[in-house]
Amino acid sequence: MKKIFLLAVAAMTLSAASAQVTVQGNKFFDNISVTLKGGMVSPYQHYAFWKSARGVGGIELRKQVTPVLGLGVEGEWSINTSSWQKPYGEHASIWGVHSKTIIDHQLVGGFGTVNLTNLLLGYPGVPRTLDVEAVAGLGWWHAYKTGDIDLPGEVVVGNADKNSWYTKAGLNLNWNVGESKALTVSLKPAVVWYMGRGATQHTNVFNANTAAVEIEAGLTYHFKNHTGAHYMTLCPMRYTQSDLDAINAQVNDLRGQLSNARAEADAANARAARLQRELDECNNRKPEVQVQTVTQTNVIDNSIENLETFVYFEIGKSVVTAAQMPNVERVAIFLKNHPDATCIIKGYASKDGPEDLNIRLANARAKAVYDLLTGKYKISPSRIQSEGNGISEMFSEPEWNRVSICTIQNKIK
Repeated sequence: MKKIFLLAVAAMTLSAASAQVTVQGNKFFDNISVTLKGGMVSPYQHYAFWKSARGVGGIELRKQVTPVLGLGVEGEWSINTSSWQKPYGEHASIWGVHSKTIIDHQLVGGFGTVNLTNLLLGYPGVPRTLDVEAVAGLGWWHAYKTGDIDLPGEVVVGNADKNSWYTKAGLNLNWNVGESKALTVSLKPAVVWYMGRGATQHTNVFNANTAAVEIEAGLTYHFKNHTGAHYMTLCPMRYTQSDLDAINAQVNDLRGQLSNARAEADAANARAARLQRELDECNNRKPEVQVQTVTQTNVIDNSIENLETFVYFEIGKSVVTAAQMPNVERVAIFLKNHPDATCIIKGYASKDGPEDLNIRLANARAKAVYDLLTGKYKISPSRIQSEGNGISEMFSEPEWNRVSICTIQNKIK
């Protein structure tokens, strides 16, 4: 008995560990099943097994607590179709009782099951086609209207009923059928011990003389759970408090990053709106000749003067707009009026955008002015030199750095 108790404790411990992967919030009326069973029962020894077999049937109601552990109640009734009255030799058996009723024995009790397949292999989330359960139970045993019994140390005469308690152990070989796994067909072999006073004059012992073998088949229906399935479904493992604290810290950090990103986005949107307003103002402004931007910046020697003119460009573009054409034409007029003068064109880009794109824009802006002077205004290419100077940070406003600077060198007469 002690070994059985220790085995049950070990099974419950393992099944509790397995419960961490079952459906979260296993409700009271989830995982309920009902089983109808029937077969044969015969004394364990001293009787011809098949000749002494009697029919037996019953019903079970079970709650599957975890994928491993199940608890239930059962009732069984055997049918008086053979005589067990005379045991062989000197060995008497409680199953030698001769009943005068059709139903001669009744078992009512509780049982527990351990799904050995899920215990050893783990629960995959859906019942396997075949699994094996170990079964152990105990309860009330009753024999109806027994006849004369002549056991060593015990004589019962008349129509007395017999009551005691019983234990049982066995296996369930389960075939889970159907797409929804709502039905299970089982083969249920077991051994039942009558634990009362027997031929050995001992009580509450596991005695082969007071044991019987059951072989039954069962059909089980699994009621639907609140999840809609007829079986336990997997859920995420439970987190510890330290896990939750770490997750909360990550969430708070991401919230901070999101807040900073929103602030940066708002600032960028405000700047884009300001630039759009300035662009709209420029587009709506009528073309006009800008104020003289030709200035004498330095004198290399007493015979050459350097004059500069600025041609500005829109962001990301290298096309000279109509508003900037007067500046290009001013350079062309000066070169035509001074045949000895030459011009150096240097293109620049602001630091907005990718560096390689800005370098190409700087070259393209210098060439755009060069092409106008040589093409439209027919200035000799030998008098003009153009080059891209990359990214400029000469001015505080980025749009001022999107420019081509035309430096005119003229001999002073």
